[in-house]
Amino acid sequence: MEKLQISDALLIQQYVEGNENALAALIQKHKSKVYGFIYSKTNDADLSDDIFQDTFIKVIHKLKTSSYHEEGKFLSWVFRISHNLIIDFYRKSNRMPMNRDTDEYSVFSFLSDDSPNVEVKFLKEQSENDVVKLLKFLPQEQQEIIDLKLYKKMSFQEIADHLDVSVNTCLGRMRYAIKKMQKLVKEHDIFLVN
Repeated sequence: MEKLQISDALLIQQYVEGNENALAALIQKHKSKVYGFIYSKTNDADLSDDIFQDTFIKVIHKLKTSSYHEEGKFLSWVFRISHNLIIDFYRKSNRMPMNRDTDEYSVFSFLSDDSPNVEVKFLKEQSENDVVKLLKFLPQEQQEIIDLKLYKKMSFQEIADHLDVSVNTCLGRMRYAIKKMQKLVKEHDIFLVN
């Protein structure tokens, strides 16, 4: 029980230094939250067990290769890994419909969550923060379109009138913005909570 009170950073440091018991304590400390998160997405106990194991295999690999840098966000990092594994599973098994770019498709559609689950709410906030950071990598004209469409809730026609451009120009800028953001999400191993 004493081990459960030790900070994640200290347990990670102990594990990296060779203390296998520190890893066991780290897994035990977060087991119910991580498994609960996975199960909430799959509703399948066997699949959840497999993804849980794969998640911690990946965590172990990242810790052993010093690919993880402690910033006080260990649990959200583990959630991201498990979420990515869930997405990978559904993509490979073709059990999840793939979203294709359309004029109305938005990367922000993955941000809605009706669940009262505290961890999911935390991850939703993290996703929203990540999206805001990603917006800064877009050209100004694309940032403006996203701001007007998603935050000011304007129609594409209203945006076109406001910017004195065609609706097709607005749609094109939105499409390029979404593609650029999707690329950044993959490059930086970011997931957006749905």
